[in-house]
Amino acid sequence: MNQLSQEKKTPPATGPEKRTIQAKLQIRELTEGEANKRTISGTIRYDSESHVMTDWYGDEFVEVIAPGAFSEYLRDNPTISLWCHRTDQILGNTQSGTLRITDGETELRFECDLPNTTVGNDAWESIGRGDVNGVSFGFNTRTNGDRWSKIERDGKTLYKRTILNATLPEISPTPFAAYPENDVQTRSLQDFKAQEERAATEYRMRVLALELDLL
Repeated sequence: MNQLSQEKKTPPATGPEKRTIQAKLQIRELTEGEANKRTISGTIRYDSESHVMTDWYGDEFVEVIAPGAFSEYLRDNPTISLWCHRTDQILGNTQSGTLRITDGETELRFECDLPNTTVGNDAWESIGRGDVNGVSFGFNTRTNGDRWSKIERDGKTLYKRTILNATLPEISPTPFAAYPENDVQTRSLQDFKAQEERAATEYRMRVLALELDLL
């Protein structure tokens, strides 16, 4: 096996999972005294199935965020907004109040007051022109923070992941589909598949035991 093949079998580094959804970002400009306040806003909808994704292991799945999935994290932790995931290009922070998050029953809504900086001006211009029309959010599931099941779609069986409890350290405007899906690494799906296999094995053993009893 050559070095390239070995590299392809190495899972991506563990870190926050990132999802990018197409969204209608809104912009608003208000004049306060002699200064202009420029705000962008957007939403992440709950109970809305994602498009079909493929993780690093080759499994296809869809994803749904349950209402309240981020509530626990948001009570005690800050969330920041970055320009296209750049940690050196901060747009807002919940700690300073420049980023505000409303966790509703059907959606999570955010508003961010853009800074009067180069990155703030770039964000205002690109979103206003429609060049950037996506919302990306980084998260990690907490203990027992997701649930797996199976669904049928177009005659095909898919895995379905429901996010129940997760962190939300970042919400950022970014171009749609800005991350490669084959870097998605959902280790909990591998645990679910292992449980399915154990359950199937136990079932086969029970059936075999019954057949032996009937002999």
